[in-house]
Amino acid sequence: MDARAIIAKVRRKQTPNDAELAWFTKGLATGAVSDAQAGAFAMAVCLNGLSQAGRVGLTKGMRDSGDVLAWDFDGPVLDKHSTGGVGDPVSLLLAPALAACGVFVPMISGRGLGHTGGTLDKLAAIAGVNTDVTTAKLRHILRKTGCAIVGASARIAPADRRLYAIRDVTGTVESVDLITASILSKKLSAGLQGLVLDVKVGSGAFMKTQSEATALARALVDVANGAGCPTAALITDMDEPLAPALGNALEVAICMEVLSGNTAAAPRLHDLTVALGARLLALHGEDEAAAQEKLTEALSSGRALTRFAKMIALMGGPPDMADDWRTHLPKAKIVGEVVAPHSGYIAAIDGEALGLAVVDMGGGRRVETDKIDPAVGLSDVLGLGVKVAKNQPLCTIHAASEEAAEAAAQAVLGAMSIGAKPDLKPLIRARIS
Repeated sequence: MDARAIIAKVRRKQTPNDAELAWFTKGLATGAVSDAQAGAFAMAVCLNGLSQAGRVGLTKGMRDSGDVLAWDFDGPVLDKHSTGGVGDPVSLLLAPALAACGVFVPMISGRGLGHTGGTLDKLAAIAGVNTDVTTAKLRHILRKTGCAIVGASARIAPADRRLYAIRDVTGTVESVDLITASILSKKLSAGLQGLVLDVKVGSGAFMKTQSEATALARALVDVANGAGCPTAALITDMDEPLAPALGNALEVAICMEVLSGNTAAAPRLHDLTVALGARLLALHGEDEAAAQEKLTEALSSGRALTRFAKMIALMGGPPDMADDWRTHLPKAKIVGEVVAPHSGYIAAIDGEALGLAVVDMGGGRRVETDKIDPAVGLSDVLGLGVKVAKNQPLCTIHAASEEAAEAAAQAVLGAMSIGAKPDLKPLIRARIS
C-alpha cells in the first residue's frame, strides 16, 4: 500500500477499494500517513467526492482504526445522533426514556461546536458530573441504568480525530463524504444495533436548506446501513430553537421539567424526543405508534427521570437529582428581560445569531481552550408565530455582567423579527429510511 497512490486515485475520481481505505485510515491513526498526505486526501475527497462504496469503506476503516465496543446485554443497543442545533437537549430526554423501555443506550457525545450546544457541556453544568469514563465504567453504568452519555475515549475512531483536525485547518470540513464518515465512524464504534439520525435544517442548523439536509441525511442513512447498522433519519425544523432555553444549565433545567412530567414546558422538545425514539424502536421491529405511546408514558410517569437521576449519580453527580435538581444547577448573577419594541407576531428567528449570543456571553467556545460559564444563556424564548404586544418579554437573559447582558439583549433584538404572522413549517419535515 502507498498513500500517494491512494490519493492519486481520488484525484482521478476513482474509488480506492476497502483494503486501501482501511490501510490509509490505519495510517492516520498510527502516524504512517503524514499530515501533508492527510490534507491532500481530504482536499481530493472534498473536490471530487467518493462513490457510495467509497463512503462505506472510509467509514468502516475509520471505525476500525480503534476500539469497537461489543455488548452482551439482554436488550437492544440503540442510539441517536443530531447534526446540531440551538436549544436542542433531546439526548438528555431520549437516552433515559429509551432505557426505561428496555433499551441500552451507550451515547458517545461531544462538546459544543460553533453556535450549537454540546451534550457533554450540558451535563457538565450539573455539579460533580464527569463524562470522561473508562470502558469498564461505561459498562457498569449501562448495566445499572440502561443509559450512559459520555465522551469518546482516545481509543474510539482515532483516525477521525486526526483527520478532523487536519480538515479544520485545510478548509475541507464541509465535504458530505467526510462529514458522513466522521459522524458514523464514532457512532458505529459503539457497537450499535440501530441508529436514528436527527438532521436539522433551518436558521439554527448547519444545513440551511432542505436540499442540503436531504443530501446529508441520505448519505448518512445509506452509509450506516451499508456498514451493517440499521439506520433511519428524520429531517427536523430548526428555524427556531427546539426548546425555549439556550445555555447549558438552562437546557438541563428545561429537561428536568419535562422529565418531571411538565411536557408543556417544552412541547416541541417532548414531541421530537418521542418521534425519534419511536422511529428507533421501529427499526428494531416494534410498531411505531405503540412505541410512541410507550415513550410518552416513560416520560410522563417519571420512569425516565429515575433512570436519568441514577445515571447522573453514577457519573459523580448529586444522588438526589430527581428530587432537588434546582439546587445542583448554577445560576447567573444578572437576570433580565428583553422586551418587544412594538406589537406584532414573532415572524422570524435567526437561530444561529441566538446561539452566538450565548457563546458571546461565555456559554460556548470560540476556541477549544475557552472555559464555559454553564449558568449563562436565554430562557423563556418565544417561538415563531406568537403574538406579542409592545414591551412584552421576548426572552429572559442570564448573564455574568451587565455589559454582557446588554450585548446579548441587542443580539436578541437583531435575531427576533416582529411582523406579520408567518407560515409555520412542521417539526418533522421529512423521513429518510
